[in-house]
Amino acid sequence: MRGARAALVFLTRLPGGTLSAEDFSRAPAWFGAVGLLLGLAQALVFLAAQQLWPPVIAAMLAVIAGIVLTGGLHEDGLADSFDGLGSGRPPARALEIMRDSRIGSHGAIALGLVLALRVAALAALGSVAPWVLIAAPALSRIVMALALRAGPYVRASGAGTGMTGPLGLPGNAVLALAGLLGLLGLTSVSVWAMLAGLVGLLALAGLMRLWAQRRLGGVTGDVLGAIQVLGEVGFSLGVLACL
Repeated sequence: MRGARAALVFLTRLPGGTLSAEDFSRAPAWFGAVGLLLGLAQALVFLAAQQLWPPVIAAMLAVIAGIVLTGGLHEDGLADSFDGLGSGRPPARALEIMRDSRIGSHGAIALGLVLALRVAALAALGSVAPWVLIAAPALSRIVMALALRAGPYVRASGAGTGMTGPLGLPGNAVLALAGLLGLLGLTSVSVWAMLAGLVGLLALAGLMRLWAQRRLGGVTGDVLGAIQVLGEVGFSLGVLACL
């Protein structure tokens, strides 16, 4: 379970105790499970908030809860990725821009629009929103783990450099189980909406990876964060389109 603790530390602000580099190498197998826990927390916030306020406020509070738990890790990656990839500069310079802690116009616009889309979609989903809040964080982090494994990781040093090894059969089984558990609630709502959500997730996450592949030749930690955020939004929009 040290890999699970490493994934928790890597993806959230929650404590996990003392861990080694070897523990973090096993962490990607547990990305989906951590996403499932984050999704459950966000769903509970949504359910509690909607007892007091309209759906849009409940959705906003659920999104805020996720950002607080993760420290905005993936949202930061989204902004950095759009700043770097959208700059039009050569790959080496784009990577430098992505390392810059300051946010540029491309990143600010992308982050604002994606957060607005996420809140609007959740508010429109109504009673289905809690199921989407459980599924989307898990599935998008599974896709992130698979993108990390597929690589190539283009930085010589970075958050993901020690996590690019094969997951193995046990690791893939843990990822698959997290995904199935995340989707369980949606199967009782609409199988077609669930499938549309998966299409939306893979479409937006895939486009982000393709963009990074063409511009940088691979992925970075920031790109993986962007894949997660866009995948989550894509899933929500896909489900909403078929309800």
